Amino acid sequence: MPAVTRSRQPRIAIVHEWLATCAGSERVVEQLLQLFPSADLYATVDFLGERERAEFLGGRRPHTTFVQHLPAARKHFRKYLALMPLAVEQHDLSNYDIVISSHHAVAKGVLTGPDQLHISYVHSPIRYAWDLQHQYLSESNLTRGPGSWLARAMLHYMRLWDVRTAHGVDTYVANSAFIARRIAKVYGRQADVIHPPVDSGAFTLRADKEDFYLTASRMVPYKRVPLIVEAFAKTPQRKLVVIGDGPDLGKVEKLVTPNIQLLGYQSSELLRSYMQRAKAFVFVAEEDFGITPVEAQASGTPVIAFGKGGVLESVRGLGADEPATGVFCEQQTVESLNDAIDRFEANVALFRPEACRANAERFSNERFRDEIRALVEREWERKLRAIHGVGAEQSRGT
Repeated sequence: MPAVTRSRQPRIAIVHEWLATCAGSERVVEQLLQLFPSADLYATVDFLGERERAEFLGGRRPHTTFVQHLPAARKHFRKYLALMPLAVEQHDLSNYDIVISSHHAVAKGVLTGPDQLHISYVHSPIRYAWDLQHQYLSESNLTRGPGSWLARAMLHYMRLWDVRTAHGVDTYVANSAFIARRIAKVYGRQADVIHPPVDSGAFTLRADKEDFYLTASRMVPYKRVPLIVEAFAKTPQRKLVVIGDGPDLGKVEKLVTPNIQLLGYQSSELLRSYMQRAKAFVFVAEEDFGITPVEAQASGTPVIAFGKGGVLESVRGLGADEPATGVFCEQQTVESLNDAIDRFEANVALFRPEACRANAERFSNERFRDEIRALVEREWERKLRAIHGVGAEQSRGT
């Protein structure tokens, strides 16, 4: 690697897992590219549509890996997970001074040298290889037979690789205190906490609410959408609107009753409209952070959520020192959820749309960029001092 000097701007690479949709982790990449517009982008695969590419990547195309060209990779690239560690190690980042990885599976495993600064923004250590392995195997019907043992062996290999590559990161950044605890447990490292960016400006506060509840997410098992639908099916006096699709859609369709409106996938514009009008947003996933509940609050809409994970950092429950913006259920069960809804309705006058909006603004895009910029500058100064012994006042450049 060429010698690092103070006479030029540091060269920056941003590494993401894979680019196939535009969700929370991709929004982090979007803001990183806005903060560091000259950075180069890397990913294992890139199957974004042109509209999404234009919207949040500014039209740029990342450097990809051999997985991009494997059979049926466009639809089934996740099935090549066992090859992802090898793939991500093929990124040649030797000409960069600063590497920022956006990690939830393999991105932090890129190879860097002692004179390079590697900052890893961790959405989560690879969930299905660590504490959620047994849940993943159960939901994938992989609890018995040869397929189960093959999956277990692959996940064992992923854990070994994940721990080995943890030492290649200089600085960890967690998207929540919940994930910082996971990082400490899995990697034995401390992490700064910088909550992910939420485009609160895209949501308009609306104070007059209509008589329905809303849930919206991709219908995958851990989101527990069937549980929400079942809870409302048992309380026909309450109306629920459900937005989203995914593997659990069939389960949801079987549970729908006349008080439940199932809309399937909808545009962002229509989703924002329903968020603004709903009396509350219902969310019972155990999330690393959970951007959708923050978007609901940005619309002035309180949240009813499972009280575990990152949502405890983004929603203020009853009894908090500051105005409440939501209610928590203690368990992921129909009974616990309906109890939380009862408590919400008994205290509905305490939930002010303005307080919900103010709480959501703590997670703005601008706040994220400011905190990331400060962290990168601090860590780059520290790296330069380690390499050259230069003073902090001389080493700015990001």
